[in-house]
Amino acid sequence: MNKCLITGAAGFIGFHFAIEMLKNDFHVIGIDNINSYYDKRLKESRIQEIEKFKDKNNSLWNFFRGNIEDDNFLDAIISKYKPKYIVHLAAQAGVRYSIENPKAYINSNIVGFSNIIDLCVKYNIDHFIYASSSSVYGGNTKIPFSEDDPVNHPVSLYAATKRSNELIAHSYSHIHGLPCTGIRFFTVYGPWGRPDMAPIIFANAITNKKPLKIFNNGNMFRDFTYIDDVIKIMFQLVNKKPEKKDKLIQNSADPSKSWAPYRIFNIGNGTSIALLDFINLLEKELGIEANKVFENMQLGDVERTFADTKSIKSNINIKPETSLKEGLKKFVNWYKYYYLN
Repeated sequence: MNKCLITGAAGFIGFHFAIEMLKNDFHVIGIDNINSYYDKRLKESRIQEIEKFKDKNNSLWNFFRGNIEDDNFLDAIISKYKPKYIVHLAAQAGVRYSIENPKAYINSNIVGFSNIIDLCVKYNIDHFIYASSSSVYGGNTKIPFSEDDPVNHPVSLYAATKRSNELIAHSYSHIHGLPCTGIRFFTVYGPWGRPDMAPIIFANAITNKKPLKIFNNGNMFRDFTYIDDVIKIMFQLVNKKPEKKDKLIQNSADPSKSWAPYRIFNIGNGTSIALLDFINLLEKELGIEANKVFENMQLGDVERTFADTKSIKSNINIKPETSLKEGLKKFVNWYKYYYLN
């Protein structure tokens, strides 16, 4: 049985990915520190859901609470279970919080990442997959965002740490031959989502009839990507590790490709939707009109995200296809079940 270690297993994407791997008969080892960045109860509920699935399906699941900044903690787990794959999703998330608490990002996203990738080399991990972010595109104005584009102007520390992860991964891939795949996620949403992201923030404001702050006076666009589409692509990527190229790519500014066994993919829906259209659909699903309050752009934010998805489609012949209407309907059904019952 193949073993996969998932960091951030109590997080939104980590939770869904753990269940997908268990469904496909992987032995899954989960790690999470269950920190208080957002409601711990939601994280605990996700772990309980994984436990239910494990018990019902006789799946192999081991879960450990701890910090990825603690390399001894990580080493003990990896040396014991010897996973074939490591999927690194643990990170300090959030663009705006990185302005308030930069040290948390350095510790988790730089020190923690370095610990994980060091151990990938030490234990000869077959394929290292890690979470990057659409935030790395920062001040780019060319639309849609392509993996071929230079990403040299981050507008938040969070984005800078994610770009740093990509660069560190490349150096390890070159020096040690470690197969590395970085995933730039574009506004992932759906059931069990993070409460610090737009869908739950907006749903809470609408259902509680509180003012809904809309930044940049509503001139915001996001590539909303439904969680099931993301998980389907990630699962296909696990067994499709990048291969080393024979020849050096000379004078290449493309940050997504290399002579080393290294690559970066966008995972987005491939559409850029006006935030006001998103809110309108959410209002219809909830059956309540929002009390909209328009404000200026927030520091560290960007006006538009839009993923070029040609690369991921050409590699695994899959691209996200869930419409926003369909995805929001599923999200609202879960939201009512979890928050309003």
